[in-house]
Amino acid sequence: MTTNPNDEIRRQLLRYFYERNANATSRFGKKGSAVKIRDVKTDLKARHGLTQQEVVSNLEYLIDREWVNTEKVEKTVRVSGGTVPSSVTWYKISAKGIDKIEGESEFQPKERYPGINITATGTNTITLGDGNVVNVRYSQLHEALTNLKQAIVESTSLSEAEKLDAAVDIESIKDQLAKPQPNTAIIGHLWGSIKEAAVAAGLAANVATLAPLLGRLMMG
Repeated sequence: MTTNPNDEIRRQLLRYFYERNANATSRFGKKGSAVKIRDVKTDLKARHGLTQQEVVSNLEYLIDREWVNTEKVEKTVRVSGGTVPSSVTWYKISAKGIDKIEGESEFQPKERYPGINITATGTNTITLGDGNVVNVRYSQLHEALTNLKQAIVESTSLSEAEKLDAAVDIESIKDQLAKPQPNTAIIGHLWGSIKEAAVAAGLAANVATLAPLLGRLMMG
């Protein structure tokens, strides 16, 4: 098997963030688990002789793969005549990145479909942080359903039983989105009840977001 020449750089980057997190005494700052990009570049050049281009390009890869997280901190800076907004982006290892280095943990989410080789189905899927699996074609719909479920759970207009019914139905639709060809009859039936609960909860905006996404799915 051909070795990717960038893999060693990525290992060095991830190990750097891991050690930073392990030795942190605060979230931000000189001893923080999160670090600014200029410090990442300086430290990795001193440790491994990496160029700025090597750091940035491989860091972007780790971020896209969710091994590293970013957090933007907004603040205001005082200047002559008033203040101006400013923001700083911080970088830190994610839980997924820690698991990559430490190995399995009892705190890792359980597989949604243990024993099934999802990739063998030929479907282009994404495994999410909670163990859910979704066909990449329906990732936007999956996210919108997750947002609706959270809004329903937080609603004060529905009973606990109504919230549970809607949440279970939403999860059932999300399960369908792991399949190459979701069962639109099941989805249509479930959506009717979910929509009714969402409207009762005053979540018309969420329904409006979901409608075109579901429409495209139902049309194939």
